Order: sequence, then C-alpha cells, then structure tokens
Amino acid sequence: MRRRKAPVREVMPDPIYDSKVITKFINSLMFDGKKSVATEIMYGALNFIDNKGGEKKGIEVFNDAIDNVKPLMEVKSRRVGGATYQVPIEVRPARQQALAIRWIISFARKRSERTMIERLAYELMDAANSKGSSFKKKEDTYKMAEANKAFAHYRW
Repeated sequence: MRRRKAPVREVMPDPIYDSKVITKFINSLMFDGKKSVATEIMYGALNFIDNKGGEKKGIEVFNDAIDNVKPLMEVKSRRVGGATYQVPIEVRPARQQALAIRWIISFARKRSERTMIERLAYELMDAANSKGSSFKKKEDTYKMAEANKAFAHYRW
C-alpha cells in the first residue's frame, strides 16, 4: 500500500522575469545549494542570447526551448508474466516540464564551450531552433514510444 502523496510545493516566480519556470530551472541548475551561482549562470545565459543579436529576446528563446523539448510520450517498463515490455504512456504536463528542464541542463553541461553561461545559452538556442542534443533526446523518446505502440494495451 502506498502512503499519501507528497504535497506539490509552489515556487516563487523569479524577480526579473516573474516566471515560475525560470525559478524551477535555476533550482535544477543549482549545485551544493549555491543558488546565487545558478542564478548568475541563468541570467548570464539569457543576457548572452540578448547580446547575440538575434531577432528574439532571451526569455522568448528560453520559452521556445522548453516548449520544443517537452516530450509528449515516453516508455515505461512493465513486467507481464516474466517478460518486460516497454509500454508507451502519455507524459503529464508537470513531468513534461521537469524532463525538458533536466534534459536541457544535462546536455548543456556536456557541451564543449568554455563557460557554463555559454554552454547553457547555446543549448537553449539550439533547442529553440529544434536542433541540439536535448531536442534529439525528445525525438528519440517519441520514436521509442512509437516503436512500442503494440504494447499499449498493457497500460495500467
């Protein structure tokens, strides 16, 4: 039997853009409780995008990137009679956002640019333009779900 559900904690919107998504992004970016460093990196990346001279503002690029990376379907392992099937399921909106944030940050960390600000900025720009590693991860997740459509009847 499962215990009660964990309460959903509401986050405060960030002071500059008044966006809860940016606050969640900063919290995911943070290492060892160093929120000021994570905040500096995030706003630095958005300013970098602004100064890059594109037609879009940093916040617009950020929102486009998150929307482009959100997965619609994913697969979950399900054991049925000794065999494990990859069952495709739809992703809840809260999880879509969480996965998008997680993927963008993890792939930004793996990039080869000099500073984390540059890495994050370029990963956000790539994701907003529907390319880059985090967007590819979304595509791969969707392909995996499509390939396992035959096991959709094992959904629970």
